[in-house]
Amino acid sequence: MKKITHAHILLFFTLGLSLNSFAQLPSEIDLDNGWYLSWNDEFDYEDSQLDNNWISQNGPSGGMVICSRWRENAVVANGILELQAKKENRGGQEWTAASIWTKEKFHYGYYECKYKYAGATGTNNSFWMWTGYDIPEGEKAVELDPNEGHYPNKVNTNIHNWTDKHEDGSHDIWPEYFEMGGIEKEVAYTHKLSTPINTNKIRFSSNHGSHFHIGEFRVYAPNANGYPKDATANGADNEVDGLVNHSRATGTTFSASGNYVIDGRNTSPENVADGVNLGSAASWITQKEGEKWLEISFSESKEVGCIQFTNGWLSGSTWKNLIDNYKIEYHNGHEWVEIADFNIAYGADFSEEFHTVGMLWTEDVIKYYFDGELIRTFPHDFVTAETKIYLSLALLSDGLAGAVTDAIDGTSMKVDYVRYYQYNENTSVGTTAGNKVEVFPNPASNQISFKGISPNDSLSIFDATGNRLIHHDQVNESTINIASLPQGMYCYLIESQHGSKSGTFIKN
Repeated sequence: MKKITHAHILLFFTLGLSLNSFAQLPSEIDLDNGWYLSWNDEFDYEDSQLDNNWISQNGPSGGMVICSRWRENAVVANGILELQAKKENRGGQEWTAASIWTKEKFHYGYYECKYKYAGATGTNNSFWMWTGYDIPEGEKAVELDPNEGHYPNKVNTNIHNWTDKHEDGSHDIWPEYFEMGGIEKEVAYTHKLSTPINTNKIRFSSNHGSHFHIGEFRVYAPNANGYPKDATANGADNEVDGLVNHSRATGTTFSASGNYVIDGRNTSPENVADGVNLGSAASWITQKEGEKWLEISFSESKEVGCIQFTNGWLSGSTWKNLIDNYKIEYHNGHEWVEIADFNIAYGADFSEEFHTVGMLWTEDVIKYYFDGELIRTFPHDFVTAETKIYLSLALLSDGLAGAVTDAIDGTSMKVDYVRYYQYNENTSVGTTAGNKVEVFPNPASNQISFKGISPNDSLSIFDATGNRLIHHDQVNESTINIASLPQGMYCYLIESQHGSKSGTFIKN
């Protein structure tokens, strides 16, 4: 991977090439009209050089972060920065990970990071900006979070005003999160069986990271008239003629992994068969940690044609804390057999592919982007200080990012690049200077020659994805060997103290 300069960007966009390196930029960031790349790190160097631009946390963490974080867990190799999670006792905590921040400070502009999540629940994969508290008088300490990402595909955005504290010591925070995976979580799930089964036991289980509510869990006998369409309605068992809900049959018993204790409230598993979705004692509320499971046992074998359940709790008109995953099984007398399952990771897994997260920050607005698309706009009127850029992998307590399990060990948040763009109305594509460069032959097979360059010029050749393949700090000869390059179109960039010159050639 290369260090990309403003001249490189001008080259690629002047040529009109579609390069993966810059394909995700929002339409507002027009590199032909004023925007330019001011600072970047492509992590194209040895691991020891990371310390030239970044500072690392070296020690334990506090609050909700349950891992210590160390420089050794931040590893640069093959053009990628990895923030590694390990199950090891260090710094008084049972896990380690990494958090780094820039030595340099930044202000208004467009920030972008391309990265993958660590592939396990419980991890917080963050690209964020923080001013610190040592700031000039009259300016605000802010934290801007384009993404505190949770596996597999949750994007969490935040804006914090750390300066203006309330009487109780709290501060203003404006969070908003997005499920970007393409699979919607539902309040109610209905599974009609293509072939009815006979069983005396049904099992529901989930590895959802925090406690959750199950309002009703209905196990219906086959019914020619169908099943409830509004599963959230109290009394849904009476919606369709002929319904028989085995969960409410005499002799049915319930066992569970646990329940969340709330003083003065019944949160036991029997609530899933009380016929009520909402109310002070209408739900089974699971424990916080570990696998959550519910077993429904019948007094005798029952024929089952449909299973339906509701989850979450209603706040105003919005259902909260819908589960991320579940599995339903029945016992055939010898073993558990799966009937149905759901996992939001089936829609997208951000540990498998890189995605870009961006933030446009001006004097009066903050905009957050995901893969170049605007997802949030936040107008603001407070004057803020300069920030540093942070890259952090954390493990969070209380299921805030999902269940913390041994699956985390050995995973990592992988960062391809970090880039910071600024705007200058006097900057545009027409800034290249110097006499015209001629390249011949074009197309070429084994070598290519340049006319119009001097020995002190530097020369770089890039492929169509922006990777620099050949570089000479000083062009001692005007003929370059390209025999090793695959067939295709290439860009050349020639830079001198007078400006830059660019163009394309074809290798055949």
